[in-house]
Amino acid sequence: MIAKAEGKFLRVSPSKARIVADLVRGKDVTYAQGILLHLNQRSKEYMIKILKSAVANAKVKGISADRLYISKIVCDVGPMWKRFKAAAFGRASSIVKRTVHIKIELDLKEDAPR
Repeated sequence: MIAKAEGKFLRVSPSKARIVADLVRGKDVTYAQGILLHLNQRSKEYMIKILKSAVANAKVKGISADRLYISKIVCDVGPMWKRFKAAAFGRASSIVKRTVHIKIELDLKEDAPR
């Protein structure tokens, strides 16, 4: 692991974030950014922001973005917001608003010279 970044308490469902994470896992950073720019998912905005942060962390260590790939991306379940909605006959039905913690780790490509 060369660099990492994470976003916590993001307002998107973990299952929907995992779908986007599976698309970019193991890809080069520049290629992954291209994939994320053309998606129509809400979680892509969070992923782009976290990926840019991880690349900036790698640049502090003196490593350029073209030598990096996404070695690990994890979407863990965060706390849930519990709300209630009025239902028929004076009852209440529950609403669960899910959150996610996204962690991205970058590493050097195998063929990249040091």
